[in-house]
Amino acid sequence: MGARRIGLIGDRDDTITAHRAIPAALRLVAEQLAQPVAFDWLASDALPADEALAAYDGLWCVPGSPYRDMDAVLGAIRVARERGVPFLGTCGGFQHAVIEYARNALGWADAEHAETAPQAPRAVISALACSLVEVSQDLRLQPGSRIAAAYGTETAQEGYRCNYGLNPAFAAQLTQGPLRATAHDEHGEVRAIELDGHPFFVGTLFQPERAALKGTAPPIVAAFVRAAAAR
Repeated sequence: MGARRIGLIGDRDDTITAHRAIPAALRLVAEQLAQPVAFDWLASDALPADEALAAYDGLWCVPGSPYRDMDAVLGAIRVARERGVPFLGTCGGFQHAVIEYARNALGWADAEHAETAPQAPRAVISALACSLVEVSQDLRLQPGSRIAAAYGTETAQEGYRCNYGLNPAFAAQLTQGPLRATAHDEHGEVRAIELDGHPFFVGTLFQPERAALKGTAPPIVAAFVRAAAAR
């Protein structure tokens, strides 16, 4: 069985806990599934051409934003969304998947991230009411969703390191079509999204990869790798 090739979109920095966790997560999942996995770190300011991105078995947009080249990251996410490449976005990857969808699927050309465009009138990603830096939350997973199937339950507890999330003012409009909210915190805030009609397109504001630092294979990463293997 050949190794599945995963492209990690983001600016690698080993001081970031998630960046240390991701290789461990992929290794643990590869062992669990008996599916070899190879991965390449793809810096935002040196991303390959669209055809090369589409040739990966899966694309994972990793934490660590703001990225050095936001537009390039959004372009890579668009490749995954439009060409059916299995996609996982965690933390900053979740945030930028929302922005890409808003701009290119809904036609909201002015959709922005409040961290990089604080005065934007349509900041679909805005500052959280309460910071989630080194915080864990209980989550409700949408029945029938990919994420609920991956976890094998409708509840989970996950950790974060972020100050920005989906702006509640735009949440209903963003998630009334193929993009669905599939995990919420105890206050009803959106913490994960999925795209219907796509082989695998999941974004989580939380960082499931961190479980690997405790020796646990993250369920949603396993689901992502299964989708990559199926491709």
